Amino acid sequence: MSQKCYKSAGIEAIHLILMASSNVAKIAYKTLQQGKNLAGLAHKGVTTKIMEVMLPDSKSDFPLNPKLLSDLRDSIDLLEQIDWNEAENGIYPVSQLFEAPWVEWAKKYPLIWLDMPSTWERRRKSKTREIPKKIDQDLYPDYYLQNFHHQTDGYLSEHSAKIYDLQVEILFNGTADLMRRRILSPLKKGLKEFDDRNTSRINVLDVATGTGRTIQQIRGALPDINLYGIDLSGSYLKQASKYLSSRKGDLVQLTKGNAEEMPFSDKTFQGISCVFLLHELPRKARQNVINECFRVLEPGGVFVLADSIQLSDSLKFKDVMDNFYKIFHEPYYKDYINDDIEKRLTEAGFVNITANSHFMTRVWSATKPKI
Repeated sequence: MSQKCYKSAGIEAIHLILMASSNVAKIAYKTLQQGKNLAGLAHKGVTTKIMEVMLPDSKSDFPLNPKLLSDLRDSIDLLEQIDWNEAENGIYPVSQLFEAPWVEWAKKYPLIWLDMPSTWERRRKSKTREIPKKIDQDLYPDYYLQNFHHQTDGYLSEHSAKIYDLQVEILFNGTADLMRRRILSPLKKGLKEFDDRNTSRINVLDVATGTGRTIQQIRGALPDINLYGIDLSGSYLKQASKYLSSRKGDLVQLTKGNAEEMPFSDKTFQGISCVFLLHELPRKARQNVINECFRVLEPGGVFVLADSIQLSDSLKFKDVMDNFYKIFHEPYYKDYINDDIEKRLTEAGFVNITANSHFMTRVWSATKPKI
């Protein structure tokens, strides 16, 4: 056999090995997601039955008819396919698909069970403002001082921050990280505007960064840029600092502050992300946050916003949206799902607005026009 033939056979063999490796990784990914989905469903099934026995007057009907279940399953399948494709195409590392603090979550899972009786009782009695007494309420806007999702302490304690990520993962049957990752492709695409600039001069801000899950995903996709996070909860920022410091990558600069009035200069950032915040804000605050993001963004920069789907784009999931704010304490959600976010972005000054829905999340991308 000629040297040329040997070389060709070698390349083909490498290609087959890479294909086999990719197929194994994809099977592992699908198996992992199926396991997370089943675990979430099992947890909710058991807890619902227990709650119906302990607090029968708290029972809520959730109409999951066969057609709706089929639509939800199809939507999750599509989300998983997009998630895999974007990883395989290098938008973010394939390893990120498997990244989760499993040992930490296993340790925290009993805390969720221990927390449930008080959560159920709070829900039954419609107690929505049980905030830690040590909190100086003058430091926070009134709309923030609530037990969102009937959660113990709202967003204002280390206990709340410690179990939040696992609660969300269970709520969305293992798809929370997949939905968060939908911001990465439009964020990277928007930042191409600054390709002629050294990455050490690229600043990206994550608004309402919470426990740091989104900002860590951004770090995986954009390892060399400067990352900043802002959140109103000191407890959640403390959890984010702990989480991020245990992961690879440069330090992230975290700031405690209100996204309606951020302590950053005009035109500081080339990219801004905001995930799962707007549905927890009253209408005026919603617009204020979008306006602030416009102010601190450099002309030509990109703003990527991810939040719940809305009636206008996902009417087939209307029953899910209606029951979400009825079962959980989400005081501004009903207004949010009827709001026109594209109009709000336009009013702030953004252009080139696009939007796509992925399972329970809608993602908007917009740019600040150049002067």
